[in-house]
Amino acid sequence: MKSLSIRCGMIGAAAMAALGLVAPAHAEPVKAGDLVITQAWTRATPGGAKVGGGYLTIENKGSSPDKLIGGSTDAAGKLEVHEMTTENGIMKMHPVAGGLTIAPGKTVKLAPGGYHLMLMELKHPFKQGGKVPVTLRFEKAGNVSVTLDVQGIGAQSPRGMGGSHMDHMKMDKMHGHGGKM
Repeated sequence: MKSLSIRCGMIGAAAMAALGLVAPAHAEPVKAGDLVITQAWTRATPGGAKVGGGYLTIENKGSSPDKLIGGSTDAAGKLEVHEMTTENGIMKMHPVAGGLTIAPGKTVKLAPGGYHLMLMELKHPFKQGGKVPVTLRFEKAGNVSVTLDVQGIGAQSPRGMGGSHMDHMKMDKMHGHGGKM
């Protein structure tokens, strides 16, 4: 009987993981100079999607500022640092001119609806449970390799909870891809 309950528990856990109800293990923090990068993730993308977003948290433990000025990835033609803002009730997205400053002793969170990595000209869809390696370029810390954990298509956090497909479609339309996400 004990063996049966263990098997049922394992089957239940496997079913929850398949449904995306269990958070995947997250990579260890990445340290680069005075910077600590955590919670690196992205959303799954449907076939045909041309853009995707990347999200992470950057903490500056040093005494001088650094700037996230760009990056690259083999998964996309371009990687830029973008910001989403609302002006007169209209959401707008644009590259961050001059880079994103991480002040000393501060933490900057790149998340849906604000600052984020914009991955354009995707070479293939991002699949939930997968990983997307990226190289971030900082003014002082230089090039830093980070892996984005791929969450569900509507994820709003690194744990894959909440969100909607519409958020992804809005982002794609704002970048002129007609909602092909």
